[in-house]
Amino acid sequence: MTSQTALLTSPPTDQQLIDFVVSEARMIDMQRFEEWLDLFCEDGHYWMPLEWGQTDPRLTCSLMYEDRLLLKIRVERLKGNRTFSQKPKSRCHHVLQTPQVDRRDEAANLYQTWTPMHYVETRFDEQQLFAAWATHTLCVEDGRLKIKLKRVDIVNCDAAFGNIQLFM
Repeated sequence: MTSQTALLTSPPTDQQLIDFVVSEARMIDMQRFEEWLDLFCEDGHYWMPLEWGQTDPRLTCSLMYEDRLLLKIRVERLKGNRTFSQKPKSRCHHVLQTPQVDRRDEAANLYQTWTPMHYVETRFDEQQLFAAWATHTLCVEDGRLKIKLKRVDIVNCDAAFGNIQLFM
């Protein structure tokens, strides 16, 4: 059983947190977007800051700050037949360093990991490479790990980017 299917009966181990992060990246790479969306809490967010060291997604512009509803709309768009910007579909590949567990607060039901990564997104003959750090703030809901916040800090976040179609 993977960390997504096995019910947790005690606080997650560091290895379960690491396995979760690796499995989450694989879901994106395999375009299992609906399954990926189910990893988010109802109040979960996906955040890509626009500024180095940004501390608030609401007071400063972000590359992306989406709640579960906006993520669902993006997932629906990606699988839609009338999404001409996705013909052919974009593909991606995550190269992760081993995630590090930075915080364990069992009383607050919060766990945080930090993962350096390279991310490649491709469509037709165009390929974009990004270096980034992903910070996952996780919790346990109904015996399963869930994402409260996934923050992706692109190393050169203040550069001009083309369209990022998928999820880092």
